[in-house]
Amino acid sequence: MSFRRLCGVLRVRNTADLLLVVLLAAGFTALPVFALLPSPGGFAVASLVSYVADEALHARAPGFVRRLAALQLDRTLRFAVRTVMLLALAERTGAPDILLVAGLAVFSAHFALVMLHTALHHAIRRRRVLPLVVRNLDMSALGLPRQPPALLFRRSLRKLLHLDLAAHAGLLLAVVSGDRRWAYGGFALTLGVTALAVLALLGQYLRTRRMPPREDVFAEVNRRLAEHRPEVALYFSFASVSRDFMYQVNMWIETLEQLDRRPVIILRERASFRHLSRTRLPVLCVPKADDLAELDLTGVRVVLYPGNAGKNVHMLRVAEAKHVFIGHGDSDKLASSNRVSKVYDEIWVAGRAGRDRYRRVRHAISDAAIVEVGRPQLAPIQLHGDRAPGPRPVVMYAPTWEGWSDDDCHTSLIPMGVRLIEKLLADDVRVLYKPHPLTGKRSEEAAEADRAIRALLHADNEHREAARAQAAAAAVRPRLTEIRARLDDLAGRDTGDDTQQTRDARLPAHDDAAEWHALRAEWHRLHWDSHGTERHQVIVEQLPTLYECFNQADVLISDVSSVVADFVASLKPYVLTNAHDLPDDEFRAAYTTAGGAHLLDRDCARLPAILRSVREPGDDPMAADRRVLKEYVLGPDRPTSMERFNTAVNVLAEKGAAELAEDRAFLRPTDLVG
Repeated sequence: MSFRRLCGVLRVRNTADLLLVVLLAAGFTALPVFALLPSPGGFAVASLVSYVADEALHARAPGFVRRLAALQLDRTLRFAVRTVMLLALAERTGAPDILLVAGLAVFSAHFALVMLHTALHHAIRRRRVLPLVVRNLDMSALGLPRQPPALLFRRSLRKLLHLDLAAHAGLLLAVVSGDRRWAYGGFALTLGVTALAVLALLGQYLRTRRMPPREDVFAEVNRRLAEHRPEVALYFSFASVSRDFMYQVNMWIETLEQLDRRPVIILRERASFRHLSRTRLPVLCVPKADDLAELDLTGVRVVLYPGNAGKNVHMLRVAEAKHVFIGHGDSDKLASSNRVSKVYDEIWVAGRAGRDRYRRVRHAISDAAIVEVGRPQLAPIQLHGDRAPGPRPVVMYAPTWEGWSDDDCHTSLIPMGVRLIEKLLADDVRVLYKPHPLTGKRSEEAAEADRAIRALLHADNEHREAARAQAAAAAVRPRLTEIRARLDDLAGRDTGDDTQQTRDARLPAHDDAAEWHALRAEWHRLHWDSHGTERHQVIVEQLPTLYECFNQADVLISDVSSVVADFVASLKPYVLTNAHDLPDDEFRAAYTTAGGAHLLDRDCARLPAILRSVREPGDDPMAADRRVLKEYVLGPDRPTSMERFNTAVNVLAEKGAAELAEDRAFLRPTDLVG
């Protein structure tokens, strides 16, 4: 079995993590050996190794810890094994029966208190669950209790189990020295602190009786919504919410904040808030459909949907509003021209390419239902003339993922990704590798190719990097970490459980948008400067952003995806992978964004000529085609995308209000008499 395969099976990342796994296994294997010999010194060392390795793996390799739990080797069992082995050691060394009985009683009582603490913890969490979570609406009138202190509540099982250290150390010292006082002192400390922790959490449990009933929560939320009077709602749901999907919401936040009409964001999964970007807009997370129906959204005239999800039907039933599919990027994939979109009143696309894409879905979507609004998010993308390629061009490789099925699999990773990177490295370019967030979710082949590419780039960095480059990156790391922490704070992340977030949901006293943008600009400047012009990068975090990567790149290599359509805005050269080696004319006819692209064959034979055209922009044969394609895919530069989007919202809202007024006039009470 290869090293990478072994790391994949164990869910560890590198050699250091693998060494910790070996130490953990060695520590637990040695415990019964030293207990039976008996060897108190050896047992103490093995126990310490197992403790340290266990804790380190929780921090460094949580995937491995979850794998152990799936095999019924969870943390509680591992602590119990250490305790049993310690009692066996004491018995083998001839410890008095009274000490053994006391030890057994203390360790049993400790585990019982841990179980009681865990039960209280679960009860508090259940009581603190609200039917919805709120941000940027003042909910102080509800009088929600604070979340229990982190010392008592966060990772509580982990903390309480470690309280056995005093009892373990005391018993070991008693075995070695023959002085029972060490054991009794350790026993008293373990039981005393654990009992205090349980009593303190019991007090927190009693405070949760102040949680308001469901009816009061919705009454207060609706009162606040009535004050805000939202007219536009962005609605989002996905079966497995993580940062992999929340970009579909985050990309629209700044656009919503610039609308003439008052917006609100409605989410359906509780995990959404952990990955939501900074915003001053009201945000509601309502997991249950019945609870969603309790919201007073009678003033909402337009509902925007960035994704097609089953739970969309819960909002589509609101007849007073107009429903619009806005998507999360235009591409030539099937998802960008889906028959399901027929359920919406309108479909908003970036440019004429989107309209033509839906026209191909015959007898499904009315042409009148399609509105071209541009892509307001693309404003930060710099134009081609703003950056001149250097002697060592920056190539951004951003392959898409393997899709939900083989019919929708457009990734180049599996058939040609590794070969492409090998040839890029041989041509002396700098690579920015940004895989799709879902890469490897469905295909192990894609995951393996991704790991191989990362290894190639890492090895080339090791070969190229000087100590000065490494020192520069290390020097700015504390400031980058500080900025990230402040950005998380501004975004409202890591502020407690759902109830605590709702308790603190009031809008900040000052507009922090300027600070947010300044910090992000500083983070990107420090990041790019510290990495210099030599290092390749693997980009999988939220920062640097996709569009900042666009601005650094001289050329993009990608697959059929919305990333390509967005990159077209830069007018820079880009390459589409033709992994199945279709004839050029056939490939360009099938995929709109291929109209301005260099096409790359499976063997990457065309790559040298493509890179030559990047180094010598005057010899780029696709430059004129890209200018034509930009307007076709993204629409005209004037009016701006933001202006067109805002106009579309206003027009549809007015249309909806007029139709609603007509319906109400038609159903006047005087018409229903008799």
